[in-house]
Amino acid sequence: MYYPEELIEEVRTRNDIVEVISGYVRLQKKGSNYFGLCPFHNEKSPSFSVSPGKQMYYCFGCGAGGNVITFLMEYENQTFPEAVRTLAQRAGIALPEADDSKEAKQADSRRAKLLEINKEAAKYFYYQLRTERGSVGMEYLRKRELSDETMNHFGLGYANKYSNDLIQYLKSKGYSEDLIRDAGLCNVDEKHGMYDKFWNRVMFPIQDINHRVIGFGGRVMGDGKPKYLNSPETEIFDKSRNLYGLNFARTSRKGNVILCEGYMDVIAMHQAGFTQAVASLGTAFTSGQASLLRRYANEILLSYDSDGAGVNAALRAIGILKEAGMTGRVINLEPYKDPDEFIKALGGEEFQKRLDHAENSFFFELRQLQKDERMSTQQKAQRAREIAKKESEKLFIGSEAVHNPVKEFVPLKEVKVGQEVCIAELNQLATVLALPDKNGDVLVRAGIIKTKVPLKGLKQPDKLIKEPQPKTKAQQRYSRLTGDANRPNGRVERVQRSAKMELNLLGLTVDEALPEVDAYIDRAILNGQTVVYLIHGNGTGALRTAIHKHLRGNRMVKSFRLGRYGEGESGVTVVELK
Repeated sequence: MYYPEELIEEVRTRNDIVEVISGYVRLQKKGSNYFGLCPFHNEKSPSFSVSPGKQMYYCFGCGAGGNVITFLMEYENQTFPEAVRTLAQRAGIALPEADDSKEAKQADSRRAKLLEINKEAAKYFYYQLRTERGSVGMEYLRKRELSDETMNHFGLGYANKYSNDLIQYLKSKGYSEDLIRDAGLCNVDEKHGMYDKFWNRVMFPIQDINHRVIGFGGRVMGDGKPKYLNSPETEIFDKSRNLYGLNFARTSRKGNVILCEGYMDVIAMHQAGFTQAVASLGTAFTSGQASLLRRYANEILLSYDSDGAGVNAALRAIGILKEAGMTGRVINLEPYKDPDEFIKALGGEEFQKRLDHAENSFFFELRQLQKDERMSTQQKAQRAREIAKKESEKLFIGSEAVHNPVKEFVPLKEVKVGQEVCIAELNQLATVLALPDKNGDVLVRAGIIKTKVPLKGLKQPDKLIKEPQPKTKAQQRYSRLTGDANRPNGRVERVQRSAKMELNLLGLTVDEALPEVDAYIDRAILNGQTVVYLIHGNGTGALRTAIHKHLRGNRMVKSFRLGRYGEGESGVTVVELK
């Protein structure tokens, strides 16, 4: 069975290698890695190393090594497809059914040929940049202060001034005109016939997450139009579902992703050490790109140009990130236009300070609203209330929201870590996580959201007014069966034994169970728990399947698996929280 490489990569990244191998080998953490006795040869001293950062294992004794898929193949004696299926089931990922039809094989073959011709074109552009013909492109990149190492790392190239060089080169390599056209490497019209799509341009190969060239971007040399030109969408290139630089950024392990506008911004940031930078591909940021980023980080730092167009793009991106369940902060680049200019002028250290003090998206929206001269004071006030309402709905958890409206308040002069405060703008309870920084911003947790709030925006919490919550169907059913109307959660039993938290969902329908799961995870995070156990039983498997699908959409879930021996096995799902 053939599985697309994108799907295999998702299966691999959704199965933490330490957690998987811990089910077979007793591991102990030493430094940044884990060690245990090698399962592939007999030994008395642990020489088997597992790296959570690299998601790889290696035995210094016998030389066995690989990733999480390789481990299952070696330990369980499984074939590659069998290991992928095992891990996909563990992570709750649905795999496509086998399709061995002639049409499927032809589609796979055609996709491979398109990837192959794009790779050949990238090699051609790469070579041209480093010849006399490419001197104009090399001079441009030198002026942008790019090193040879950086240019090689990103595979930068040059399409020379002649409009049919690439076509002739690819034909000499045996590629047909139809394939060249379908790969988006040429244009065809009645007047000029077939000619290169890119000429007299510095070329930026666009790669997917597996480092395969799927398209190109080109920056014109001189005053030609358009300034930037991208490949058209093809069978292997979907602009709305790819990001420039993500093939490198996804392994940066920085805990966030910097989203910017252009190729050169990404390259400049990577050269300065900010290897988590990515950019959209000549189009506005899309929901598909947000979903792609969600695999690798929950917090996105927006580094758009500081002009009006950049501000509007940032505001639009904030809305898309919120819809995808992600948080966004905005980097202040002023007085410079873009990250490239900022880093050249002030350096990476100063840029890091701007990252550390990036503005919460809520306050960024309010600040931009105040600058808008097209709106009246009343319109601004109404819009501010709408923004605050949306934000408070995002932060709302059960009956812990503050329902008293706040008109005037006395701001706090100091806070302590662990102190309960109220965010006056949102009328929302929060817990202080860190003391104010030098800018006077306080890191707080409001529900499951972490954010920075100015100290002057915090006040002493008012007395909570808890509104009665309507009974769930589970509570109503339990009351009918037992006559006990006071049991807080119907048949949903919540048991805490030391560090073990269990949620019993037996007897509930899917519609009843899923809200209970979300509420329970929120409560576990607020209580500092890192692992919870969801008891759903076996039955037909419908409830388990629905829960697993639901967990994949919860941004606070790090991973989940079925219980092992002694944990309830397939009747229990063990959830690890972030």
